[in-house]
Amino acid sequence: MKSSNSRAVRFHETGDARVLKIESVAVPVPAKNELRIKVQAIGLNRAEVMFRNGAYLETPQLPSRLGYEAAGIVDAIGDNVSEFKVGDMVSTVPAFSMSEFGVYGEHAVVPVAAVVRTPANFSPQQAAAIWMQYVTAYGALIHYGQLQNGQHVLITAASSSVGLAAIQIAKSQGAIVIATSRGEAKKDALLEHGADHVIQTDSEDLVAEVTKITSGKGAELIFDPIGGPIVNQLAEAAAQAGRIIEYGALDSEVTPFPLFTALGKGLIIQGYTIFEISQDKRKLNSAKKFLLPLFESNKLIPVIDKEFNFEDIQQAHEYMESNQQVGKIIVNL
Repeated sequence: MKSSNSRAVRFHETGDARVLKIESVAVPVPAKNELRIKVQAIGLNRAEVMFRNGAYLETPQLPSRLGYEAAGIVDAIGDNVSEFKVGDMVSTVPAFSMSEFGVYGEHAVVPVAAVVRTPANFSPQQAAAIWMQYVTAYGALIHYGQLQNGQHVLITAASSSVGLAAIQIAKSQGAIVIATSRGEAKKDALLEHGADHVIQTDSEDLVAEVTKITSGKGAELIFDPIGGPIVNQLAEAAAQAGRIIEYGALDSEVTPFPLFTALGKGLIIQGYTIFEISQDKRKLNSAKKFLLPLFESNKLIPVIDKEFNFEDIQQAHEYMESNQQVGKIIVNL
């Protein structure tokens, strides 16, 4: 007889990684338009750290689950679900409330609209490391940015999983990638993962380096999760009629609007989140149509930095917050 209980990560207050607790909960039952996954691997995201801290777009409803990305095997199906069957290998696209559907656990119930079959050539660990980063990068670079062969794209905080996905997507379109990292430690890794140029922002002048690399034109597209005062430099580094896409707020300082530079260059400065793509069925289908063939042909391969056991979820979050990683952090069940 199957156990009616399952282990899940929850937190009863916001705070550092120590608030994460592995608890015994009832095995969730999928409702209409939902299915349940027996989870094999979880992909960690910066959004989950912010959510745990109470500093995210969504406010946790305590006690709260968390987690956007999981991969595993369908083991139960709710009413009105015909696209999947029990036994299918699948993974999740961030397109739901973490409080309601958080996937950190042995079982995860999620809306069927947020489920995708795992590419046949991918392990569960790889499948848990693709949708947040590649859909985020696709939306910015392809859907909005319309990145073209030969254009320069500036990717800041490029050693993150989203940054590395953006490098791969940009290279698949024939773009020239300028990546940034604060210090020298990650420079070689970024070059190995496809960046054409790496600027070390702690020791090099961002605007001067971009101007030199682009022969004075500036970058046509800039993809930035940092925000704060660096936006002034990004505007200076942008090309005429360039686009700056802000998809995060890693810097807690106020983000200025560089009005005169924007006026002089006709810049588009755009706020953006993955949900603009993942919660729109038509846009998400376009993303999958673009990405799946590249996954299946191994032209896009997720970079996994480190793997942890489920019991070590606190340590996995602490490692993410240390900013040591180059790529995705995975938790295995």
